[in-house]
Amino acid sequence: MKVKFLAAFAAISLLSIVTVAPTIIFGAIPAVANPCASKPNPCAAKPNPCAAKPNPCAGRKAANSVGGRLAKQLQGKPVVVDIYASWCPACKNIAPTVSKIKQQYGNKITFVTLDVSNKASAAKAVATAKQLGLSKFFAANKTQTGSLTIVDPATGNILAQHRNNADLTAYSTVLDSAIAQK
Repeated sequence: MKVKFLAAFAAISLLSIVTVAPTIIFGAIPAVANPCASKPNPCAAKPNPCAAKPNPCAGRKAANSVGGRLAKQLQGKPVVVDIYASWCPACKNIAPTVSKIKQQYGNKITFVTLDVSNKASAAKAVATAKQLGLSKFFAANKTQTGSLTIVDPATGNILAQHRNNADLTAYSTVLDSAIAQK
C-alpha cells in the first residue's frame, strides 16, 4: 500500500516540476510579437504563374462511352456490364439487385460479367472484353468491382454507371427507357 502511494506521489511531483520548472528557472516568458505582421506579403504583388496555363484536369470528364460500338452479338438490347470479384464486399452487397435485374429483364437485356476474382478469371475477362468491344472500358474500370454499367450497344454510350448501388430503381428506370427506345 505504501509503495503504491509513494509511486503515485512521485508521479504527481514529477508532473508538477515539468509544468512549473520553466517558469521558476527562466522567469515569466514574455509574449513575442510576430515581426512579419506589419510587413507586406512579398508574394501578394506577383502574378500566379499557373493562372495563364490551362487546367490539365478541366477537360476530363467521367467516361460517357465504352470506346465505340459493341460487338455484333450484343446489338439490339441494352447491355449491363458487371465488374465482379468473389472477394468484393460491394459485389456481395449488390448481388440481390443483380439477381432481380436478371429475373425482371431476362432476355430483354444482355448481361456481361467480367470476373476479376483472381489472375485466371481476370485473364478470361480481358479476352471477353476484347471479343465484345469492351477493351477500353474494361481497362479503365477493372478495379471498380461492384459496379454495374448500362451501355447502348449501338453507340457504346454509357447510359448509367453505379458502384455499390443496391437500389433496383436506379437501374430499372434506365433499362425501361432503353428497352422502350428499341
